[in-house]
Amino acid sequence: MATSASSASRSAPSATRPAGPTGPGTGPGSPTEYTAVGGDWADIAAEAEALGDERIVVNMGPQHPSTHGVLRIILEIDGETVTEARAGIGYLHTGIEKNMEFRTWTQGVTFCTRMDYVAPFFQEVAYCLAVEKLLGITDQVPERASLIRILMMELNRIASHLVAVGTGGNELGASTIMTIAFREREEILRIFERVTGLRMNHAYIRPGGVAQDLPEGTIAAVRDALPRVAAGIDELGKLMLANPIFKGRLVGIGYLPLAAAMALGVTGPVLRSAGLPYDLRKSAPYCGYENFDFDVPTSTDSDSFSRVVLRLDEARESIRIVAQVLARLEEIGPGTVMVADKKIAWPAQLSLGADGQGNSFEHIRTIMGTSMEALIHHFKLVTEGFRVPAGQVFQAIEHPRGTIGVHLVSDGGTRPYRAHFRDPSFTNLQALAVMCEGGQVADVVVAVASLDPVLGGVDR
Repeated sequence: MATSASSASRSAPSATRPAGPTGPGTGPGSPTEYTAVGGDWADIAAEAEALGDERIVVNMGPQHPSTHGVLRIILEIDGETVTEARAGIGYLHTGIEKNMEFRTWTQGVTFCTRMDYVAPFFQEVAYCLAVEKLLGITDQVPERASLIRILMMELNRIASHLVAVGTGGNELGASTIMTIAFREREEILRIFERVTGLRMNHAYIRPGGVAQDLPEGTIAAVRDALPRVAAGIDELGKLMLANPIFKGRLVGIGYLPLAAAMALGVTGPVLRSAGLPYDLRKSAPYCGYENFDFDVPTSTDSDSFSRVVLRLDEARESIRIVAQVLARLEEIGPGTVMVADKKIAWPAQLSLGADGQGNSFEHIRTIMGTSMEALIHHFKLVTEGFRVPAGQVFQAIEHPRGTIGVHLVSDGGTRPYRAHFRDPSFTNLQALAVMCEGGQVADVVVAVASLDPVLGGVDR
């Protein structure tokens, strides 16, 4: 809804009206009445009235199909030109970080995977790497577990970039872009379901390794899917990158130069579109990324179009990494996927039954039938959790949207004293005003899509 400053000031409560008991019946013995005052809308109206200015203020969201979640954008416009843009967040109320303080270290994975629900594996890996640092077992994580982590992350990076490009195209009215992108994303989600049992919110990465090894035939299934995914990415490129309508909507839009990006702490494809090849997989490798050959695509155009190009290029680089991971997994052969320390690792890894549901008979027999001590230890480990030495740690990895950091504090107990995430969507969203002000109202949708925020990561 749009309104002038004069009508806004009439409809909103006065920002200077005192709060407290008002109206009739507020004397001794009467029920107390309170008048609600203030709020950002009233402040905006009061400011406009004080300046004697006629301004139009428009609420975009929080329920809006192109805000990538419950994001509210308060736009001040002059005709079709955006003169001011403010991002309003906090509508999800998840409280994930606070909830993690009341769960064991392993249960924390189940919470953080739900933050950025488009790229859940990255929260899981960053969190588990931080826990492993606190435990001092980083070098004890089996190579096979680290390879599986890279495999799942890079497949997830492709899927996340397909969502970014597909939804961005759909918001511009090009539904075909979204249908192609989601068709290829389905190939990847089927692999996730095969490995973890779930399409999202996996809780598959665990402190010390992964929940279970790759099911039989997974490597062949991934190899079979990769050419189709690569062909879909090429098809998207042909459909978008030479399309004059698409280019007309994106070229030069959402401009964010390198100086502004660095000043605001922007990372990921948005930073690399301004020319800086900053990628933690190269600058601060983890999980063994230093052993793989891949490039970090960059551009100097600093606009929304270049970010689409970069996401497609990054998806192709992820396919290169996945192919190398598969070759290495075959080279090293079967092996353990969890640290050997039984104070951290469960006595027996999960093994699905023949019907794909529940535990296999062999798993149950190992837990229940061979050792009473193992059963007791398993029960205590699952219900109480393991203790982590007191201290604090920060761990950062390269998320599809930029740098994700995890700050964990332990007081020596079985659950985090504090867990805090530096989510790239939250930090990148600071750039929205710089990218939108001075442009057209229609370009706000393009700028938001090029940032690719996921509000689950912003409101955590």
